[in-house]
Amino acid sequence: MGRAKVSDGVLSYDIVVVGGGSAGLAAAIAAYDAGVTSVVILEREPQLGGILNQCIHNGFGLHTFKEELTGPEYAARFIERADERGIERLTQTTVLDVSADHLVTAVSAERGVFQIQAKAIVLAMGCRERPRGALDIAGMRPAGVYTAGCAQKLVNIEGYLPGRRVVILGSGDIGLIMARRLTLEGAKVECVAELMPYSGGLKRNIVQCLEDFDIPLYLSHTVVNVEGERRVEAVTIAEVDERLAPIPGTERRYECDTLLLSVGLLPENELSREAGVSINPVTRGAFVNESLETSIPGIFACGNVLHVHDLVDYVSEESAHAGAAAARYVQSLGAPALAPGDASPLELPVEPSGGVRYTVPSTIAPARMDERLTLRFRVGAVFENRYISVYVGGERVVHRKRPVVAPGEMQEVTLRRDQLAGARPGDTIRVLLEEE
Repeated sequence: MGRAKVSDGVLSYDIVVVGGGSAGLAAAIAAYDAGVTSVVILEREPQLGGILNQCIHNGFGLHTFKEELTGPEYAARFIERADERGIERLTQTTVLDVSADHLVTAVSAERGVFQIQAKAIVLAMGCRERPRGALDIAGMRPAGVYTAGCAQKLVNIEGYLPGRRVVILGSGDIGLIMARRLTLEGAKVECVAELMPYSGGLKRNIVQCLEDFDIPLYLSHTVVNVEGERRVEAVTIAEVDERLAPIPGTERRYECDTLLLSVGLLPENELSREAGVSINPVTRGAFVNESLETSIPGIFACGNVLHVHDLVDYVSEESAHAGAAAARYVQSLGAPALAPGDASPLELPVEPSGGVRYTVPSTIAPARMDERLTLRFRVGAVFENRYISVYVGGERVVHRKRPVVAPGEMQEVTLRRDQLAGARPGDTIRVLLEEE
């Protein structure tokens, strides 16, 4: 197996990347380019590319390649880069366990159960959709209820149309895109209902996928009943109050044969939890520092397994940062530890407040960060004419006005190392929205 070493039946690589989607590919390429060539990607599907392989719509790559690509085209660019470098990959391989001492246990039809000892691990498992079981929807459990991603795979990969008359619950980007896709395939999308008073998707998708096709979007609405025993026959939606409880008398009943759910994505962090990685209850991804290193040294996280992104370009950028950081970690192994009396680098906690729900990273050590660091976050509601501000201790170092910020669109600010140079023990980095 190429660069793999074998000892007592255990394979050995410098870096193991778990997941071969956009995040895993970018991380592996960056690690290789940083000088660590003993890298392997573990991917459970037969091919690399992840969810991009079923995203046949365009809109990818505008930031990374300065041109508009489909999902498979975007993935192909990174797969080609990985091929040029000879980066190894084990497809149709499912990771069963990741330990704190960097031992990866996996299984495949070809090798059975096997283990890989790594010096560093990059977690890039992506996310999954929240299913109906996570929702409080009354009614039977008939056929015809799909997650939006499942319907996307049926249409774009398998060539099946899941239904003819469709109601969509949730306005996440996949649901919006599938409203357009199903319409183009001849289905009738009756409406999109969104529980919150704002959309969970990008503004451009609301315009291009709903407004351009006259598909109504009902904010502050949810599904209160699903009719049908063998197959969905009708769906009833209703308006909700400020406590998100249905308001009697506001019901709308739609005869349909399909209900699509686009009600949120959950980072795939089962392996992370088993390894003992500390998980952020807001993002459901790992707490990470400025290097995207988790609470376990040598284990890094990136992409949608860290926090759910809206643009794949940002996934690639973030994951390249994680891959390069993992390479630096491997290259530093064996270096002298701190001399007696030397202090550990100052680590500053990053505190979200004033409308900001979370930040990535959660801590920053100025002495370890690059000259520039991208800090990403999401807000908890729609705000107009606000300033994105960052305070280091009591000093404001960023103050940038935005006409609109919304939960469906990730925000980011760039911090320079010199902006943190005056920080002292006990200081925090606060990220918040201000009116002036």
